[in-house]
Amino acid sequence: MCQVPPYSKCQQHSLKSCYENMLSATYAIELWKGDPPDIVDLKCLIPTGELIQLWMKVGASIREVKAEIVHQSKCGPLGYLIKDACDYQVYSISNYGIEPCIDETKRLSEVQPYFGLLRLGERSDASSLSSDYELNKMVNTIIGKSFDHENAQGTQEVDDFRRRTTIICDAIEIERSKYSWKQRLLYEHPLRLANAATMPELIRQRHPTSNFLIAVKIENDQSTFTLSVLEHDTPLTLILNTLQKMSRSQMKMNDRANDYILKVSGRDEYLIGDHPLIQFLYIQETLSDAAVPNVVLQLVTRLESYINHQNEQSLGPKRLPKPERAVAVVRPAAKSIWDLPGHMNFSLLLHGISNVNFDRARAFKVGVHVALYHAEHKLCAQRSVDAPSSGTSHELQFEEQRLEFDIKMRNLPRMTRLCIVVYEVTKMSRSKKSSNNNSTQKDDAYNTNPLAWVNTAIFDYKHQLRHGHQSLFTWTYADDIQSDEVFHPLGTIESNPRRDECAVVHLTFQSGVGDKDSNELLRYPSEEEVMQYATDRARATSEKPPKTEKMLRDLKVVLGNYTGKDKIYEMVDQDRNTIWEFRNEIMREFPEELSILLHCVYWKERDDVADIWYLLNQWQLINIERSLELLDYAYPDPAVRRFSVKCLQNLKDEELLLYLLQLVQAIKHESYLENDLVIFLLERALRNQRIGHYFFWHLRSEMQRPSMQMRFGLLLKAYLKGCKQHVTPLRKQLEVLETLKHGSVIAKNGSKEKGRHVLQAFLRDQHDKGAFQSIQCPLNPSIRCNRVTPEKCKVMDSKMKPLWVVFENMDPTTTADVSIIFKNGDDLRQDMLTLQMLRVMDQLWKREGLDLRMNIYNCISMEQCLGMIEVVCDAETIANIQKERGMFSATSPFKKGSLYSWLKEHKNPDQLNKAIKEFTLSCAGYCVATYVLGVADRHSDNIMVKRNGQLFHIDFGHILGHFKEKFGVKRERVPFVLTHDFVYVINNGCNDREAKEFCYFQELCERAFLILRKHGCLILSLFSMMISTGLPELSSEKDLNYLRETLVLDYTEENARKHFKGKLNEALSNSWKTSLNWASHNFSKNNKQ
Repeated sequence: MCQVPPYSKCQQHSLKSCYENMLSATYAIELWKGDPPDIVDLKCLIPTGELIQLWMKVGASIREVKAEIVHQSKCGPLGYLIKDACDYQVYSISNYGIEPCIDETKRLSEVQPYFGLLRLGERSDASSLSSDYELNKMVNTIIGKSFDHENAQGTQEVDDFRRRTTIICDAIEIERSKYSWKQRLLYEHPLRLANAATMPELIRQRHPTSNFLIAVKIENDQSTFTLSVLEHDTPLTLILNTLQKMSRSQMKMNDRANDYILKVSGRDEYLIGDHPLIQFLYIQETLSDAAVPNVVLQLVTRLESYINHQNEQSLGPKRLPKPERAVAVVRPAAKSIWDLPGHMNFSLLLHGISNVNFDRARAFKVGVHVALYHAEHKLCAQRSVDAPSSGTSHELQFEEQRLEFDIKMRNLPRMTRLCIVVYEVTKMSRSKKSSNNNSTQKDDAYNTNPLAWVNTAIFDYKHQLRHGHQSLFTWTYADDIQSDEVFHPLGTIESNPRRDECAVVHLTFQSGVGDKDSNELLRYPSEEEVMQYATDRARATSEKPPKTEKMLRDLKVVLGNYTGKDKIYEMVDQDRNTIWEFRNEIMREFPEELSILLHCVYWKERDDVADIWYLLNQWQLINIERSLELLDYAYPDPAVRRFSVKCLQNLKDEELLLYLLQLVQAIKHESYLENDLVIFLLERALRNQRIGHYFFWHLRSEMQRPSMQMRFGLLLKAYLKGCKQHVTPLRKQLEVLETLKHGSVIAKNGSKEKGRHVLQAFLRDQHDKGAFQSIQCPLNPSIRCNRVTPEKCKVMDSKMKPLWVVFENMDPTTTADVSIIFKNGDDLRQDMLTLQMLRVMDQLWKREGLDLRMNIYNCISMEQCLGMIEVVCDAETIANIQKERGMFSATSPFKKGSLYSWLKEHKNPDQLNKAIKEFTLSCAGYCVATYVLGVADRHSDNIMVKRNGQLFHIDFGHILGHFKEKFGVKRERVPFVLTHDFVYVINNGCNDREAKEFCYFQELCERAFLILRKHGCLILSLFSMMISTGLPELSSEKDLNYLRETLVLDYTEENARKHFKGKLNEALSNSWKTSLNWASHNFSKNNKQ
């Protein structure tokens, strides 16, 4: 607080008189009755104890009022004591008493402070980040300086999106304000539950009697009780049994079971409710590891959620947010494009392009290509125009060039995009000229170079056809896209925010033909109008004869050619026409084949569009896998995407987390800020803080991309505004991120040993400043870290010198550290994608009763080329195992037995057999997964083995068959890694390929591969949804061809089995090539050491 000198009695009397005069003034009491004046007379008490007077417009926002108060205060005699505006909050008198003005975007006319009296007070911890101003400040901190918040405020679409998300956030805030302490706990720490309430068959094999052990620790006590529980026992049953044991041990205790709760040891995860213990994923995961689950018996009254809930209840009911008054916007009447005459084509006027950067010395000409697209399909022939000679000017003028397209206005699809490419034609250098006859190779003397591109939706978010003059700010080809195609219809429709640096296309959208109707406003028909049109069409065709059984059988055969085979793009016209003719039968008999039917829609015919909208309105919900397909770029139609999101409403929280990465990326395929997918994800994030945590980081990691800054920035702000209690934990994580980023920079200088000393000294200094206290781990928000352990931290060997950072676990019931690898300089998004796909594969196998003991660690991208990776404990790389066994050399990969010897160490025969089984299962899983995903750069330093026998892969910098080359030769020439050293372990110490152990391993691999094939379309869809991410190895549809080749979806199951068996034999027969590659790696590594 400001240190204010004491007032004299005279000064105190003067202030008192000011208050009395002000409060007695008639105009102050009547101020807000009737129509308020345009200028309001305000009095404000400031922190120095002075009372200042100011006049503000009645439409001024609280933020503007606060800024003026601070400005005038700083001009006063004690102005040097006044801080910046962001450190203060404005308080006013309302019906509820003196209250802070939380939403600083509200205007004086909305707040209506009694008597025009305000107080400027310092922001308290309780109100920190509670105002809209502070949330904006927080979002700007998250996004960085590149996010131009002010520019994002101007458009009507942005304002409407903010208003809509505010309504959603306020509604959910009201909902949460009514939570009990238990509901609050479940929001902050959601339960992780399996879908089924029964013991999985794989665990039952280890526990045939259906009972298992759980160790229960007593909070603040050294006592631990190990109890045997039955499959259907609930958390309450376990609490009662524990209390009985405590009673028999004569321990002091509370007799009521409801006063206690079970918490997982080492993390903020709880076992609560009427669910069987076996349904909790923590229990299943621990039992699968052949370990004993450890839980803590904790008093409810010591829970942070309970304490916070009680504190809030003691303060009385919260003042709920006022419903925001809708702003009536009078829009001029617009005519439906479906009411236009059939001869009217779409056209526009091209005026010019400014700020064009092209090679003036070599450019033969400059021009533009213009096309209309729906998804990746061109709706009609493109138009190309050459610019008149511009000399040395940066401006290209086209003299009102009218471009008419061969598509009727009334047939324009709702999500039509206008795609523009600016190009130059240059003379090729002589070395590139063809030596053939000039008359036949004349075009070879010139080279067309695309310079810039831009896309825009021809209908706005209010369904109105764009009209009038438009300026489109373009992107360069290096900015936002990595593709060889000229047009980029799947690229962003956002304008380039770096307006001073880019070319600008100037054009005018024409609403009609001729002068008479050129200014007429047009719109896409409403859903009701489309439905009425489709209903009229349905009545007209209702007299068609019903389809016979034979027809339906033939239809099933036709659909079978495409179901689950990813051959839709190869569909012939005859099949397309047949499937479309039977669209009603497909809806009734084969609803899961919706994606096949959608590929038969002729989107540039309004009749087809009306029919499919009509059918979607009646279509039954389809399964999650098939509905996810409908969210990729190939399905832009709003009715299709709305139906897909409707199907996703049934997703359970754990399933949603599994696909959240792709769902966030799918937002990029939306044409407008507000859409069904965004609202769905925002609502789920606001109701589950764990989902909100990953939702936040997935958005934030993309904020460095200019094309996403406004969209994701607004969404981040909406999320933070809707869950203010989550802001402080996220801000702490950001502070740790910045600290580690700084530490990684200073640790990169000098040798590895010097870097380690510098890093440890830096971390000690930061720890002393309190930088690492009570931090939620970004990799897993249920784990909280209390402090860093500098002496255990180090700088790692690889090129970017990542940091090995060790934190103390804040939970006193565990001694296990929390270790992470912090990477600065590596793009972890590809690792995230690969690990997520491994999780999807693991779930697909487990649903079929196949647990391949996959060890999938956590990884999170937090910023461009910045993120964290979980450290897997008790594991070593193959290279280190060879080194430890004294066999580390260039020739060590050719020697078998080192891995088997390492696993055998310190194990009795029973333990060794368990380790070999773990190795066999996990090796099978990773062989199949790395083959299907085309994981490359596999050497002895990125394959690891745990002490319990689990094998797993790390470092997924190359996928989809992007194998590394040296001197033009592929270094990896096997489908996947299966060395004789691995076979030696699988066969328990022998190399016989006919041994029963290896035959079992081969059966596991074949079964796992066939399961993935059954879900091949899901795998392809999940990768397809990631094309917009901008990953170098996943930038276009062509990159998915590798998956198509490995999954062989067009094979029969038996042929697919033979195909994979051949790949397995190839991997084993050529394992010497893998050994040679590893030897080269070891040799290179030895030279660097």
